[in-house]
Amino acid sequence: MEHEITLEHIKAKVEEEIKEVKNLDQFLRLKSKYTGKKDSLLTTLREKIKSGTPEEKRLLGMKFNEIKEFLEEFFRKKESEFKKKEEKKIDITLPGVTRSPGKLHPVSQIMEEIISIFKNMNFDIADGPEVETDFFNFEALNIPKWHPARDMQDTLYIEGERLLRTHTSPVQIRVMLAKKPPVRIIAPGRVYRRDSDVSHTPMFHQVEGLHVDKDVKFVHLKGTIELFLKALFGEEIKIRFRPSYFPFTEPSAEVDITCVLCGGKGCRVCGSGWLEIMGCGMVHPNVFRAVGYPEDIQGYAFGLGVERLAMLKFKINDIRLFFENDIRFLKQF
Repeated sequence: MEHEITLEHIKAKVEEEIKEVKNLDQFLRLKSKYTGKKDSLLTTLREKIKSGTPEEKRLLGMKFNEIKEFLEEFFRKKESEFKKKEEKKIDITLPGVTRSPGKLHPVSQIMEEIISIFKNMNFDIADGPEVETDFFNFEALNIPKWHPARDMQDTLYIEGERLLRTHTSPVQIRVMLAKKPPVRIIAPGRVYRRDSDVSHTPMFHQVEGLHVDKDVKFVHLKGTIELFLKALFGEEIKIRFRPSYFPFTEPSAEVDITCVLCGGKGCRVCGSGWLEIMGCGMVHPNVFRAVGYPEDIQGYAFGLGVERLAMLKFKINDIRLFFENDIRFLKQF
């Protein structure tokens, strides 16, 4: 067999040449010279095997396998070494990587602002479970099983009497069962309904409020709501109350504000210059009976959707943008 294809000679040659290699690119070129698929030492040896006699093919084949195994193992180990060296290198001339600071999600920003406003008005913060029972979510709130208002809720049932709460009003029931009047709380949290479009999502956030005492009247409710909305949207905002219906309050009202987009002039979004913002009313006597409160107790309750307020505050026209985690959208806030 010719000298240049002996294993010993190739070992000596490749080990000598590897000493001149300084980086990974040079190493890859050397590797290709010996083991590449085109014009390498191994491809040359393969061609010699094809052209030999049967006996030469047998001998050359044995030598070829020895050389191939040595080269593959040799270059595998050396490649690992060069890659580790490359990883440790830091080019201080390269520009730095800019990392944007983290920020609160726009819904979290509005939620914190709402909580802050009501805390300054001496409301306590209350919390409750998101998996509720039919009693707390409906029965105690004057919504018996036959009541048509249940159809308004699009409830997600789990099993039996267990469900995902459709509002945070069950927190009000739990607080009243555990505490005697006076009660002055807000209940912020996640709620769930079977609904999804540009203005609804299956999960969203609500803040519901409750003030109960012996001498609480509708005028107190009106003053509280006006103070809150002016603190959130500015003193120039106009507010109106319209009669409405909710099973857990009587009388009930819906609250409108002048459109934040057109300033109350009327536009494609509002139509009339007004936007519905929340619901409220005086707590229904049946709710007080369910929690065992005496008949001389009065109170008001209100509920608002945090995403809806965030859409108005930030002038966003699709609620689903809050949940898509698109950094291009979120970084604007």
